[in-house]
Amino acid sequence: MQTNVTPNTSASSTSASSTPASSTPASSSAKAVLLNSDMGEGVGLHEFGNDEQLMRIIDVANVACGYHAGDPDVMNRTVELAAEHGVAVGAHPGLPDPVGFGRRRMVLRPEEVESIILYQTGALTAFLAKHGLALNHIKPHGALYGMLSGDEELMAAAAGTAKLFGVPFFGLAGTAHESVCRAMGVKFIPELYVDLNYGPAGELLIQRRPEPTNPEAAANRVQKALDGGPVLAVDGTKLDITFGSICVHSDAPNSVAVASAVRAVLDAR
Repeated sequence: MQTNVTPNTSASSTSASSTPASSTPASSSAKAVLLNSDMGEGVGLHEFGNDEQLMRIIDVANVACGYHAGDPDVMNRTVELAAEHGVAVGAHPGLPDPVGFGRRRMVLRPEEVESIILYQTGALTAFLAKHGLALNHIKPHGALYGMLSGDEELMAAAAGTAKLFGVPFFGLAGTAHESVCRAMGVKFIPELYVDLNYGPAGELLIQRRPEPTNPEAAANRVQKALDGGPVLAVDGTKLDITFGSICVHSDAPNSVAVASAVRAVLDAR
């Protein structure tokens, strides 16, 4: 089963190599493009992904906040790990659907979206304070990410929360993620995905059970995009993807190898 996140192809976009000045989080180093990964998605004794190894590779961690995955102890340990490795931490709020891992859509009012994101982000900030870190950004998870990309009212609720905390919003260029953030004065960080396929309209094809990604193919996608080349959709359509950060999912079977390959490309520039 896959969920599509579709950008508005009529929206203005920047070439893949022409990253907007606003596309770098405040906590970033001199790197123009940062590597991010979704973290802390285990529950109790059940671990998903190799957070400890990935923390040594990435720049930014999107930490699950307890609804789709994660729990107080996992959140605490994940933030502590990020602090040890100098990794910036953002909130990764999801829908209250742990059985579906937050990848099944729900019918929600804007006020409910606001409360869901506010509640989870607020919880994360407590752990950040404990470990001497500040909230870096907000990036929704799974179905919530997709819902916000195509609904300006829901997205306005999410952007309002990012504005409240004074942090950027990570999302997909050419969608309501970008247009609403721009309209509301919220800093927007567009992402490039290396372990997901793109559809012909630029939509993300999200699988509930991720399959391994070829690390060499991931590195090639990043290299070409950084050089201003297109990203190929599953049908061969050439897509111009605007991005200021690159995402590698921690729950992918070979996420460490993929992240390492991408890191090598970024460090070589």
